[in-house]
Amino acid sequence: MTERSNGPTERDIGRSTDEELEYKPKGSTEVTTMPWIDSHQHTQTLTLNDRERFDLSGCRAAVMIAAGYYWSPYRPVSPSDVRFLWDDALRRGRSFSRAHFYEQYIAIGIHTWSRVDDWQELINALPGYANEKEVVAIGETGIESTQHTLQWDLEDQRAVLAAQMDVAREEDLAVIVHTPGSNKGAIPEWMLDNYEENNANFTESILDPENAKLEAVEIDIEIMNDIGLKDERVLIDHADETVIEYVMDETNCYLGFTVSAPWLRNIDVEVIAEAIETYGSDRIIIDTDLAGSLKNDPFCMKRTMFDLARLGVSESDIRNVVYENPKQLYGIDA
Repeated sequence: MTERSNGPTERDIGRSTDEELEYKPKGSTEVTTMPWIDSHQHTQTLTLNDRERFDLSGCRAAVMIAAGYYWSPYRPVSPSDVRFLWDDALRRGRSFSRAHFYEQYIAIGIHTWSRVDDWQELINALPGYANEKEVVAIGETGIESTQHTLQWDLEDQRAVLAAQMDVAREEDLAVIVHTPGSNKGAIPEWMLDNYEENNANFTESILDPENAKLEAVEIDIEIMNDIGLKDERVLIDHADETVIEYVMDETNCYLGFTVSAPWLRNIDVEVIAEAIETYGSDRIIIDTDLAGSLKNDPFCMKRTMFDLARLGVSESDIRNVVYENPKQLYGIDA
């Protein structure tokens, strides 16, 4: 047993030698001032105070998903519903850039979380939106296992995803691929206070509920390959432990970890650190997916950066996953 000196104190205050400490800060403090880019957030659902926290914690750019129609209404979604939100994202995004110290970029797409009628009208309009200077990606989109209220069958989902990937290929844009939530269709009671929806509002899963994320990703990749979209233009987002090996070993896509709602995404920082250690940092991206419908923290990106540093991840690797890789994926100057 190591003897400890009380020094001037009357009682033992638990002094330990450096060797005994479980945690010692790693390297310099560069991570405290390191810039970052959020590859995926629903900025239009957040408050000005939330966005100010991005400024305070070093955000240099953020990509806003121009979709939210899957929350409501409880009727089939029309192309005009979707275009209204695309237009609103472009209008508000320019205001966000003026008001803050980060650049606001936009991702335009057809989310598969709720069925959209006559979706081909949106595909016809998509190239025009793709030419707007703020638009850097198509998405979020991808095969989804369940929908809000109204089911969208797998055949139609495949068709709408393929059409959007084809536009991305033609316009040389990135694609943000949403993958099914780890707890979709089985949200425990304790989580419902953190989420505006509940199980009753989701349709039955069209994929294996126990393996929906991996099954969806395999279909996403199959379609990507059929279209001829380059792997390096694709972000497979909301990753968990069920898809890490497949994406990193079988593709050259970017792998995205969403850190704002670990209770929903079933991911923690130790898993991210292990993925970086195993596969390197060149194809891993961290994003927040911040949305006003979820209990989350606008400082979650910075907290994750600190936690990775505490776990011994190098500052160059942290910088890659929060800054350099998003710059490369989207081709932006932040």
